[in-house]
Amino acid sequence: MEKNMLGNNVITQIGILVHDIEITSQAYADFFGVDKPEWSLTDTVDRAQTEYRNQSTEARAKLAFFNMGSLQLELIDPDRNPSTWREYLDEHGEGPHHIAFVINGMKEKVTLMEKNQMPLLQKGEYTGGRYAYMDTFKDLKIILELLENDEAK
Repeated sequence: MEKNMLGNNVITQIGILVHDIEITSQAYADFFGVDKPEWSLTDTVDRAQTEYRNQSTEARAKLAFFNMGSLQLELIDPDRNPSTWREYLDEHGEGPHHIAFVINGMKEKVTLMEKNQMPLLQKGEYTGGRYAYMDTFKDLKIILELLENDEAK
């Protein structure tokens, strides 16, 4: 395996799959003594250009974010459409799904990881950037998410 593939070793986010975003986000808010964040719904496929296992998918998810200093907790409550979120939740139940890193050069990083037997699971766009979930479970025991944010203008 090549070393330092991402060019960054700072974990930005931990993603956690849940069955009910309202109940779980309230539990986290109560536990940490913070306000419960409003959840948002990911964009439709025409905007997000979501692909799962190289196929376009209508998959969407409710997301709630807790900013915890240098790390963000992301709660993910997926719909029933095919996605890495739905597959993982159905197979493993609620709990950790991924750790995320902010990177530059999404296409190059995905290509490099795929050359190192870490295939792309899912990708899409969000307002201000793009994401890619890489299947790193065999070696790293968790999925890695690559986040590439557009430069502020």
